[in-house]
Amino acid sequence: MQNFKNHTRFYPLHHFIITPLTLTLFIWSIVRLIQSFNSDFFGIALFHFLGALILLILPLLARIYALKNQDRIIRMEMRQRYFELTGKSLRALEDKLRLSQIIALRFASDEELIPLINNTLEKDLRAKEIKKLIKNWQADQRRV
Repeated sequence: MQNFKNHTRFYPLHHFIITPLTLTLFIWSIVRLIQSFNSDFFGIALFHFLGALILLILPLLARIYALKNQDRIIRMEMRQRYFELTGKSLRALEDKLRLSQIIALRFASDEELIPLINNTLEKDLRAKEIKKLIKNWQADQRRV
């Protein structure tokens, strides 16, 4: 059962293997670059540093792309839910809601969603505050 306390997800391959390994390689390449500053191996060390930098950036970019795509999907899902519940477009309210608020609101049940949107607009609630107010948590097991 998903709720506020356990909704944060870690993807082990990304968070505990790829990221630490690429960070270790990047740090090691910096050390080697500094050690070889005045030697004949500086060019090779620089090449390794650039390779490590690229390898460090790649999983971060992949994660950013996935999260941006997920944000678009969440926005579309929330537009659809709001329309199904009210018969009105959410677009008029979207300018008044931050994306983080919309993302947090998706965890609310259908019964709670409209009152929670109104409460968020009135009090400018932060995402964490919104999540804490949800009583009937709608789990999202498919997030990135």
